[in-house]
Amino acid sequence: QVQLQESGPGLVSPSQTLSLTCSVEGIRITDSDYSWNWIRQSPGRGMEWMGIITNLGEKNYNPSLESRTTISRDTSRNQLFLQLASVTPDDTAVYYCVGSQGANWEEYLHNFTSWGQGTQVTTSS
Repeated sequence: QVQLQESGPGLVSPSQTLSLTCSVEGIRITDSDYSWNWIRQSPGRGMEWMGIITNLGEKNYNPSLESRTTISRDTSRNQLFLQLASVTPDDTAVYYCVGSQGANWEEYLHNFTSWGQGTQVTTSS
């Protein structure tokens, strides 16, 4: 059973960088046919896909966030990371780490199979 757990500060000051960690259990993040996404949800925006890193380390980002977003991983610790720079109150949301399965980009970006519980991040001074 795949389990994902997000962690990080719940409060970030405007203009600072939001940094979150996703710890994965039950599978190696390098296992074939798996990819790892960051998705956020807020009352104003609904669900917003932020980006993905595949088991091979390939990355793809939401164009509207790409200039501020970095997704990375530590394969030795089986962890994923999200960094979002220059945050504003508009970045306040629940952030989810989400596993997806498939054999191609189309499937990676639509077949979400494992969700973390999410972590609330508020941007405020």
